[in-house]
Amino acid sequence: MSSEFNELLPVAQGERAQLWIISTRDQVIHLMNELYVRKVATDRVQFTPIIPAPFASGKYMTVLVR
Repeated sequence: MSSEFNELLPVAQGERAQLWIISTRDQVIHLMNELYVRKVATDRVQFTPIIPAPFASGKYMTVLVR
């Protein structure tokens, strides 16, 4: 991953733990819901918006910031 992409992340490195979910759009949504139901994420607002993964064609991604 390039440092240019890291600069676009909404949180500074080392500030908080991050969980990256990269897959098809449906699988990303499913995993977001599963993490919420299992109380890994206390609120869906903790996830960044789903965006196309810039490094994987046809994949989408979100980041859970804890």
